[in-house]
Amino acid sequence: MKETVYILCAFASFLCAFLLMRGYRARPSQLLLWSTVCFAGLTLNNVLLFIDLALLPTTIDLSVFRNLVSLGSLSLLIYGLIWDVV
Repeated sequence: MKETVYILCAFASFLCAFLLMRGYRARPSQLLLWSTVCFAGLTLNNVLLFIDLALLPTTIDLSVFRNLVSLGSLSLLIYGLIWDVV
């Protein structure tokens, strides 16, 4: 059951990234671009979560990589929010 939730979260993040990219292509805006990059990174984070907790044995831990990906994604969004306002 938990594997289904991980896959659905990855799909939802991918769908958000896709829709944001479509909106960016229609009307280019820096905030849409940064949001797209953030959600693409969050999609990667959710895929890594699925791989880590559902596919790999318990001796292999990808939590450091998952946390780095999510930190990088959210940092890029915060950077875009700060510089888009200025």
